[in-house]
Amino acid sequence: MQRRIQSSLVMLSLLLLTACSGQPVDTQPKPAPEQPPAPTVQTPPVDQPPQYPYKAPLTGLGSQENLDSKRPVMVMINNAPPARPQSGISKADMVYEVLAEGEMTRFLAIFQSQKPEIIGPVRSIRPYFIQIGIGFDAVLVHAGGSQEALETLARSDYSHLDEIPNGRYFWRESFRKAPHNLYTKPELLEQAMHDKNMRTTSEVPHFTFLPEDAVIKEGEPATKVDLTFHSLNKAGFEYDEKEKKYMRFTEGKPHVDLSDNKQLSTSNLLVIAAKHRVLDKEGRRQVDVVGPGDGYLFQQGKARKIKWKRSGGVIRAYADAALTQELPLLPGNTWIEILPSTPGLAQSLKFQ
Repeated sequence: MQRRIQSSLVMLSLLLLTACSGQPVDTQPKPAPEQPPAPTVQTPPVDQPPQYPYKAPLTGLGSQENLDSKRPVMVMINNAPPARPQSGISKADMVYEVLAEGEMTRFLAIFQSQKPEIIGPVRSIRPYFIQIGIGFDAVLVHAGGSQEALETLARSDYSHLDEIPNGRYFWRESFRKAPHNLYTKPELLEQAMHDKNMRTTSEVPHFTFLPEDAVIKEGEPATKVDLTFHSLNKAGFEYDEKEKKYMRFTEGKPHVDLSDNKQLSTSNLLVIAAKHRVLDKEGRRQVDVVGPGDGYLFQQGKARKIKWKRSGGVIRAYADAALTQELPLLPGNTWIEILPSTPGLAQSLKFQ
């Protein structure tokens, strides 16, 4: 009897509590609150190229920086056998190769969109090298020069840096003998430009470029290109289908950059014939870099016969004899090989 009374009292208490609270008594455990879904990470497709806001004016390649007014630098680089392999050429936007005296060529390396760690060996300048450099409004970097070249620089307002009175912006390496051991680097050249109040901006020449996925269909097959500057000076290029570049050879061997030991290469190979005239017993030359003249443009393993002339300060390739249809370049670097017009391309240029 007593137990029944106690049970009744417990039930009554529960009813009173429910009535007072106005809510039913929930004796079930509450489920845990739902967690928000993890954010989805969007990864770009593997084959999608990176997007850049700008394009470099001398290569047509994408750039994070607007380079349209950045002043180029042209460095005279030694190509005598004791100077090989050179340093920094692989970072040049454009490279001109042309004969100096001694039947040796020199490289005129135009730097604008990339910075090599080291550049050299640096050599002397000639009047036709000056003509090429001023077309880019470049700072001309050299170590001395012919008398005519130095007189030209002395009476002009061309920005140039000669190592002979400005040695602090250069150094000589011990692993090579002079004059094949003179080097510089971009930081020293920038410091020289600052110290000498040289302009750092200019109106950089622009070229027409094809889309990056363009396929060259016109032209003759040309996967191997042989150049003869002189019987003692031969060079060549072989097209690498995988890299989509022409790989550089000198005297039959891969021509590498000492900085990374990688073979030099180019996306565009322009070979032209220009008038050469020997001026003195030392073999100094006068070379026509204005034109017009004949040549070939090599791209993606194909050769196209062209006409060339200097226009807007720089050498350009044209599809027509009237020199009105400029041929576009592939995005990437460009090498311009200037061969003597005598004996002419029929003998000094071979390709297959």
